Amino acid sequence: MLTAFWEAAGGKLADRWATVAVPALVFWLGGLLAWAHHRGGLDGLPGEAWFTGQTSPVQVAAILIALLGVAASGALVERTATPVLRLLEGYWPAWSRPLRRRLCDTLARRAAAETDAWQRAHARLHSTDPTADDFATYARLERRRRRRPAAPAYFMPTPIGNILRAAERRPADKYGLDTIAVWPHLWLLLPDSTRTELRAARSALDSAVGAATWGVLFCAFAPLAWWAVPVGLVVATVAVTVATPARAQAFGELVEAAYDLHRAALYQQLRWPLPANPEAERGAGAELSTYLWRGSDSTTPTFTPLTPEP
Repeated sequence: MLTAFWEAAGGKLADRWATVAVPALVFWLGGLLAWAHHRGGLDGLPGEAWFTGQTSPVQVAAILIALLGVAASGALVERTATPVLRLLEGYWPAWSRPLRRRLCDTLARRAAAETDAWQRAHARLHSTDPTADDFATYARLERRRRRRPAAPAYFMPTPIGNILRAAERRPADKYGLDTIAVWPHLWLLLPDSTRTELRAARSALDSAVGAATWGVLFCAFAPLAWWAVPVGLVVATVAVTVATPARAQAFGELVEAAYDLHRAALYQQLRWPLPANPEAERGAGAELSTYLWRGSDSTTPTFTPLTPEP
């Protein structure tokens, strides 16, 4: 049993190392290249003379310390993933409220204009002879529609924010379940395989955010090499405009799927009567969310009987 435990622990440590340290290692190697560009080569590295004069054990220890420093920098950037992601979502300081409101309004107006186009495309798709262009147009508009909240009041000022807000709102729109109130309870009921998939998707999202941070930090090597700025900005731009939105979409889809497949377990575990149809489910979901937020002294609904453990 212990062998299996350590194999699993070792695998997780290796995965953790790859996730945290590899981007940091790439960053510092890029910094070394910038330094070499500045000095015209790798000769005369700081500490080179001291390193070559040490015994093999000391050299190995020095390399390990250097790798630990690389890993520490990776862990530090990883710790910033959540606050940086919130900035990318559009949770900005209060003084930026006018800009935030203007961006939200602009995105909401664009969405309203696309809603008319989506309705026309939907009608053409259900006509007697839809063409391949009709299918392509509908698929494009539907894909964009899923990347933003349904109601303008929930719009965020950035595409990343709207992707995650849309994923957060869909359980409420479909089932009446408030994500913030329900998610911690649902998480405890999810199968291990589902939680593993969700953790992996969230880790991928954080890695994309971390790439943006590394890209910005790489610009600090500009005094050593002019090309550090364009390289850093390209990395940060690709991370913010391509990688992070794609991974946020994947993470949001998995969260929605978790609600789709496992919300019944939540009703059963809380001994809340299962709704009889989709229309009743929205009301039942809203009541259940309120119950989880604040409790209730109501006499309805009647709790379902306890199910004996198998």
